[in-house]
Amino acid sequence: MLDAQEKLGRPFFTGELNFSLAINEFYTVEPNDGEPLIVPSGLFLRLGFGYEFFKKVAVSVNAGFDDHWNYDTNAFPAYVGLRYNIFERDDEAFFADFRYGKMWRPSSNYPDGNYYGFGLGFQGESDSRWHPVFRLEFHRKGILGFENDRIDSISLGIGFVFF
Repeated sequence: MLDAQEKLGRPFFTGELNFSLAINEFYTVEPNDGEPLIVPSGLFLRLGFGYEFFKKVAVSVNAGFDDHWNYDTNAFPAYVGLRYNIFERDDEAFFADFRYGKMWRPSSNYPDGNYYGFGLGFQGESDSRWHPVFRLEFHRKGILGFENDRIDSISLGIGFVFF
């Protein structure tokens, strides 16, 4: 039986900024060539709102802007996210999240496509309602006509959750 004082869930807002990394196509194994192996290749901005159930599962609706400057392409993903807290203590959590949705392209060079994401992250504890979030995420953007009909990327992100 549920206690009358126990909260079943809470709404939240979220935002994040992710940097995508790629293998440098100009990298060589020659010493002192001045080229790094890994280079930044994109920037993703995300905003969303959702609801957290029992501090374990959260569902959110999100939208964003992606700039892949190494491919000279932009996209506007809109997706639903499902987050599962693997470990939580107070408002601190280690989590996995899954994302699925649609991706709109502002250019007519390629059609709109699907958006998929999977990530692991950490939500920090805070004395306020703002909680920092750090994540590592895999993104797949399905774009027919693009090389391999998709853009796959791994990103590092920093963001917030506001309860």
